[in-house]
Amino acid sequence: MMQTGLFDWHDRFEKLNKNGDPLLKLNQVIDWEIFREPLEKIRHKERKSNAGAKPYDVVRMFKILIIQSLYNLSDDRIEFQILDRISFMRFLDLGLGDRVPDAKTIWLFREQITEAGLIKPLFEQFDACLRENGFLAQKGQIVDASIIETPRQRNSREENKRIKEGDVPEDWDESKKRQKDTDARWAKKNGQNYYGYKNHICVDVKHKLIRDYDVTDAAVHDSQVFDQLLDESNSSRDVYADSAYRSEESVERLRKRGFRAHLQRKGCRNRKLTEWEKRGNRTRARKRSRVEHVFGVQAMMAGSLILRTIGRVRAKAKIGLMNLAYNINRYSMLGKVG
Repeated sequence: MMQTGLFDWHDRFEKLNKNGDPLLKLNQVIDWEIFREPLEKIRHKERKSNAGAKPYDVVRMFKILIIQSLYNLSDDRIEFQILDRISFMRFLDLGLGDRVPDAKTIWLFREQITEAGLIKPLFEQFDACLRENGFLAQKGQIVDASIIETPRQRNSREENKRIKEGDVPEDWDESKKRQKDTDARWAKKNGQNYYGYKNHICVDVKHKLIRDYDVTDAAVHDSQVFDQLLDESNSSRDVYADSAYRSEESVERLRKRGFRAHLQRKGCRNRKLTEWEKRGNRTRARKRSRVEHVFGVQAMMAGSLILRTIGRVRAKAKIGLMNLAYNINRYSMLGKVG
């Protein structure tokens, strides 16, 4: 077996740099230490004994969750990729002789920050960092939602009815309950059925950064979380959204809050859109399409957006991490201001 030396690794890293390693750019732009203080909260529990291996650094573990979200890798696959890919090793500042967290350790760390309710605060902390570095929310905002699928449940019609009513079938044993997601719901979009959750986001028009988000089951109508996502700090009062958000009530609520509604109109069999309304839709669509970039990047990086979790709490954590990872990656693409 051929042995490698220091210069061999140096040459390999140089080739990675030349080809544009995106993870190198993340480390150059992001100050990961801003996340340390909130993450250390999960380590404040008093240890019963000093025996055993020293816990992994919380910032390094957090960075593992970020690349896991960017590439939509399972816990087993992210462990393998860290062992296998030198770009991942360099991103995490790991040498060949360093310990690599296994899949169970990665799962446990994500569970710990989920139980501590840290993911939304971490998202908000990074948003504050964005604003401090000149990336203020500007030129209006776009609200939209995307369905994130989970593995489809093969339940009977009666079981689905009981689950929808919030009742778990009595004949399910504990093993079966752990494998069934009773929080996800079915939804139909463009004539196709989906099972899972919705990622509701608010994006600023200028930077295409996610400024706020919420996670619901897929059956929740987009308009139900519309108002709570709106960003009062945006430099413009323009709000863009598709026709699912449009109603007389929503337009009036926006007006009362001082926003200017740019919501798509939808025709129906008894009332087709006028030419003036069609032109308005085309004009609004040019701005509103910017939110599709966000969903497109998330889907492109992940390959396919399928949640590998059970339950709304874990789904919300995974989707929240996905949104935070997108903002971190987007910030590295935009570069620093000033």
